[in-house]
Amino acid sequence: MSVTVGMAKTVDEKVELITRNLFEVMGAEKTLDKLKNILNERDLKVYWGTATTGQPHIAYFVPMSKIADFLRAGCDVTILFADLHAYLDNLKTPFELLIHRTKYYEAVIKGMLESVGVPLDKLRFVRGTEYQLSREYTLDVYKLSSGTTTRNAKKAGAEVVKQVDSPCLSGLLYPLLQALDEEYLKVDAQFGGVDQRKIFTLAEETLPRVGYAKRIHLMNPMVPGLTGAKMSSSEAHSKIGLLDSPKEVEQKLRGAFCEEGKIEGNGVLAFVKMVLFPLSQGKPFIIERPEKYGGNITFASYEELEKAFVEKSVYPLDLKNGVAQAINALLEPIRKKFSDPQMMELVYNAYPDLRPVQQEEKKQEEKKNKPGKGAKPSDIIDITKLDLKVGRITKISKHPDAESLYVEEIDVGGSAPVQVVSGLAKYYSLEQLENRLVVLLCNMKPTSLRGIKSHAMVLAASSADKSSVELLEVAEGTKPGERLQFSGFNISTDAELPRANEKVVEQVLGGMKTTDEFVATYNGVVATTSAGPVKVPSLAQAAIH
Repeated sequence: MSVTVGMAKTVDEKVELITRNLFEVMGAEKTLDKLKNILNERDLKVYWGTATTGQPHIAYFVPMSKIADFLRAGCDVTILFADLHAYLDNLKTPFELLIHRTKYYEAVIKGMLESVGVPLDKLRFVRGTEYQLSREYTLDVYKLSSGTTTRNAKKAGAEVVKQVDSPCLSGLLYPLLQALDEEYLKVDAQFGGVDQRKIFTLAEETLPRVGYAKRIHLMNPMVPGLTGAKMSSSEAHSKIGLLDSPKEVEQKLRGAFCEEGKIEGNGVLAFVKMVLFPLSQGKPFIIERPEKYGGNITFASYEELEKAFVEKSVYPLDLKNGVAQAINALLEPIRKKFSDPQMMELVYNAYPDLRPVQQEEKKQEEKKNKPGKGAKPSDIIDITKLDLKVGRITKISKHPDAESLYVEEIDVGGSAPVQVVSGLAKYYSLEQLENRLVVLLCNMKPTSLRGIKSHAMVLAASSADKSSVELLEVAEGTKPGERLQFSGFNISTDAELPRANEKVVEQVLGGMKTTDEFVATYNGVVATTSAGPVKVPSLAQAAIH
């Protein structure tokens, strides 16, 4: 049976729509029987949750494609904005900002579903804080906590919570909160990615212990991003923004990982399979080509396209061009919706770093930074004064006289490695740093630390109380010796830069910090290498030094 157009009417049609393209339905046959029993009596109630942190991108069409299926199957769909989860994630996003982000998420998700013509009358949005701070919910959290070991809680969140030797208690609570959401949202089923499987397993084990019913769990496969890894909102080259221009979409697709004839790790093909065909409503996928290159090719199913790609009758560039055209068609209604200044204000309130500098502010900034009469360009103190290079740690050992210090030899692309003494022993093990790429300040005055001279400084972001420190990370493919670039600044290409004194170093580094998306910046300008932006794993609005 194949349901491609309009709303499903029979139970079998609804089951097919609800389960198609899923990676797994937990419990298989027994669960399908339960699903059919519910559908014979009434519509299924299902929920999907997302933390309102990073800016939604094109990969959100993967869960939206399934949510479109649920709505066409007549399901009552709840989308949970997990604002409390987002707040508890190292307290890096204030509640005031989360309120704006929740409004943006709702607007953009509605825009995505409207762009594919899905009726929204059976869709509702709920914020976690609407019920997760209640007396009853809190008591249930305590009940679940009393019967759940730290080992099981940590295991449940292994795929979705950052794993460290000494985790925060909030990270151990996430799986319990997610399990309880099923009861408090009064749903029959929860939908998520296969990375949620261990949390779903914990929910099935723990909810019955406090008198609540076991729910149905539906899982999507994980879809690779454009680089071949998971598509991430913090990895600029791995994502296409929902408001990207047609040209930006085409450029990002051109740089996507798409090895000829290979299926595994191919994010371009995966997007066609998981999004474009399910949303096509029976329309074929068309790749437009000039006649001299064989003319247009039409595919009625994903299987046809995959076979042609494996047989190399469809080339990567052909596929990328066809996908770019299809994505731009999907995004056009969203772009149109957000062309309204009021809608763009919603974006800027949710993500202040995206707000363009107003002309007057720009003038004032230029006036403030304008050198005085007779001043030379060399008198201006900014990021161009620092020699920030990528290096690879080739040798590392503990400082013989200081437990908190490491002594490293770092390859920065020269004939000999640079000796560096760093205070990273409290935050990283020797094994974590061996052969690691780091960012260094290379033109500082050498200093002696406990009798060993350090000729450079490894840069990292730190929390205000210095309890957390994270090294700057460069994109894969960056080579040792490459100098960091900042758009609008004329970074020197000389092999070496003049030495910067302590005052200059302090003043310039004072302008460096991470954004809410964990990207390293200098006065708001993103730090990049040839392979992409420089970032940290999880510290937002953190000073870099």
